[in-house]
Amino acid sequence: MVNLSTLKEVKDLRSVWPHEALDFTPWLAENIEILADTIGIDITIDETESSVGDFNVDIYATETGQDRKIIIENQLEDTNHDHLGKLITYASGKSADIIIWVVKHAREEHKAAIEWLNARTDDKVAFFLCEIKLYKIGDSEPAVKFEVIERPNDWAKEIKKADSILPRHQKRLEYWSAFNDYAFKNTNYAHEFSRRKPSTDHWMDISIGSSSAHLSITMIQKRNETGVELYINDDKDLFKNLYEKKDSIEKDADLSFDWQELPERKASRIIITKSADFDDPTNWPSQFDWIIETLLKMKHAFKKYI
Repeated sequence: MVNLSTLKEVKDLRSVWPHEALDFTPWLAENIEILADTIGIDITIDETESSVGDFNVDIYATETGQDRKIIIENQLEDTNHDHLGKLITYASGKSADIIIWVVKHAREEHKAAIEWLNARTDDKVAFFLCEIKLYKIGDSEPAVKFEVIERPNDWAKEIKKADSILPRHQKRLEYWSAFNDYAFKNTNYAHEFSRRKPSTDHWMDISIGSSSAHLSITMIQKRNETGVELYINDDKDLFKNLYEKKDSIEKDADLSFDWQELPERKASRIIITKSADFDDPTNWPSQFDWIIETLLKMKHAFKKYI
């Protein structure tokens, strides 16, 4: 006879993730492919705790290979009106195309609300309500499973007939994929930075371990120009403090930057650019060398002040 164990559900999610923002959101960002596979799309994380006015959405992401923006709001408890309101507010603030509400348990009234939203909104907008389940076999480590409770009608068909990637977007995807393959052969780069999943965006964000700023690589096809910048999210004081140290920073980096405070916007940029031919892949390695060297210099020069 074969001995079989019993599958048991772990009801207390907080026994695994004590804190929603500090434990569950970082875990989900690192394991986003589990949720992505459940829904049926590829997801590239852009930001966690992404600013929406005075609030933050748990995860802001993009559908890989498409321009569709995704927000994910997490709730390690039963659904409530407060989080439903936040979900709609964040979707509006981020102009999201795919809205995912991840919860412990979906109440009937909130299932109905998500169903109603899917029926009444544009076909290009999709709302998902997913429950988190944890299971153990005997004394095993818990395993996670997402269950989709509400989704748009004919979602599987919509995925298959989704618009094909535009040529310029395909070029971006190829460029970022090639950059990753090239950059992570560089020991210094691999030691300093984490790999980001290639996307069709004209930028690739690079974390430097700060919530106030990050590095970013830009690929501007219209101007045949690549750039590396320090992007300051929402902190004009930080920009001004850095600008006061401009001479020291530029000397330390051995680079000259374009310092853009952008007074009409919340964000600020400190950027350096270089001409680039994106049409000929044989030119990409020299571009990648410049990007890698610039990223390393900028992290070294700016990190001590951030």
